[in-house]
Amino acid sequence: MPILDTRVPAVLLRIDRNPFHHGTLGAVRSLGRAGVEVHLVADSEGSPVRRSRFVCAMHPPPPPGSSTADIAAVLRRVAARVSRPAVLVPMDDASALAVSRLGEELTAGYLLPKQPGALAERVADKAELAAVCQSVGVPHPVTLIPDSPAQAAAAARRLGLPLVAKWSRPWLVPAGTGLRSTVVVRSAQEARALYSRTEEAGSRLLLQSFLPPGPDRDWFFHGYVDRYGVTHGGGPGRKHRAWPRGAGLTVVGRWTPNPHLQAIVERLTEVLGYRGIFDLDFRRDAAAGRYHLLDFNPRPGAQFRLFEDGAGLDVVRALHLDLTHRPLPAPVPLPGRAFVVENYAPLGALRPRSAGRELAWHAVDDRAPGRALWGLWARHVSLRLTQRAGRLVRGPVAADPDGTADTNGAAKAYGTVVGPPRETSRTVVGPPREAAGTVVGPPRETSRTVVGPPREAAGTVVGPPRVTAAAVERAIRADPTVVRPRGGPVPRKDPRSAQVPTAVTALPSGSLAHAPADDEKASSC
Repeated sequence: MPILDTRVPAVLLRIDRNPFHHGTLGAVRSLGRAGVEVHLVADSEGSPVRRSRFVCAMHPPPPPGSSTADIAAVLRRVAARVSRPAVLVPMDDASALAVSRLGEELTAGYLLPKQPGALAERVADKAELAAVCQSVGVPHPVTLIPDSPAQAAAAARRLGLPLVAKWSRPWLVPAGTGLRSTVVVRSAQEARALYSRTEEAGSRLLLQSFLPPGPDRDWFFHGYVDRYGVTHGGGPGRKHRAWPRGAGLTVVGRWTPNPHLQAIVERLTEVLGYRGIFDLDFRRDAAAGRYHLLDFNPRPGAQFRLFEDGAGLDVVRALHLDLTHRPLPAPVPLPGRAFVVENYAPLGALRPRSAGRELAWHAVDDRAPGRALWGLWARHVSLRLTQRAGRLVRGPVAADPDGTADTNGAAKAYGTVVGPPRETSRTVVGPPREAAGTVVGPPRETSRTVVGPPREAAGTVVGPPRVTAAAVERAIRADPTVVRPRGGPVPRKDPRSAQVPTAVTALPSGSLAHAPADDEKASSC
């Protein structure tokens, strides 16, 4: 393990209220094992991270929705308590961008990489990233930014279905809205419905061409760029399992050499002049062999501990060494090393543990977080299942705001199919109400089965919705990360009158990744 300057503490900042962010625990352990005093500024409510023996002190984080000035005030209070300059490590997008904006204002109490201008904000904003990729010749999915619901529907038809929808600044999406940062859209009506929630999401809606997932297609690259522009402490990895499947966080990943991908990343950071920790997500286009950059995160990725090398170096240790002017050891890659997130991949965690595998939560030298995980996680999951069972009975009010069903009749949330068609039996007295695009039989008193949420009829629906065992079972089969939104209907417009938005990015020939390669990540999500 490299010798860190233990006189210099570290402050980890996390604004996002995710109690099960294993990357935060990884940073706590990485620095704590090296003898560094670790202060954690994060919400510890219901989190196993606070149980780690390597946490020196917990500090309350800025409240949700805090301004940059509020975040600066919190960091100044923490600096006063620490009482000497500390290495500041932002652990989520919101904190990374706040630290980037504050810049010189924090230098009295913290050590920070010298990042050029507003580069962190440019690469983290998914709309800006499309333009960045185009300017430096890195492949990126064709991206359209609609200016109206009609344009969103027109863009869906232009890109083809399915497509991917993203909020350009996902860290601004309020909790509890049911909105997700990235979803697969399967109809023009879903694109319209998403656009109608732009104000609620807090940033622009992007629609991107869909790159199908598959074996050997999802890749990531972690690293730290030092003051001289040299990359340390990371490497290329392949995503073997994700949650949600095919488009979410890495729950099983493996360090996999990929010289072609490494050349793309090093050229990208060099052209941009990037400094600091980064986490990049790619998806390989099987047809063209190109690696498309999907996300550029200016902070540690949750699975960064995958890349601890034979010299004991990872990205947060590289950051601490560089900012304290200590020499960084030569890299000693460990290809084949694996990383498993137990609460999402419990069977993978139960397999015999090899020397080249690290678990996200369980560690022999820090057992308390792993022990606390399962009780806290069980309560979290049971609460989510109960909430989803209630939604399955009540029905997603805004999942199909135009009154049109998905082609396969499956319950959906913004294009993500979350389970088989939901059947609800009800008795309707009087003539049934006609719905747009629905053929209704002759008026009669009948017991019938409908797919999807019960619609009010011109009569009486017998029996209030109840959470039943069957509903809970359906919720268990459903994707437990999807929250169905609620909202009003989106008015229909003649699609022929819609203008197709202009593409933000089209891949130029002669890009950095024009040659075939066999690595990389990135789902259309």
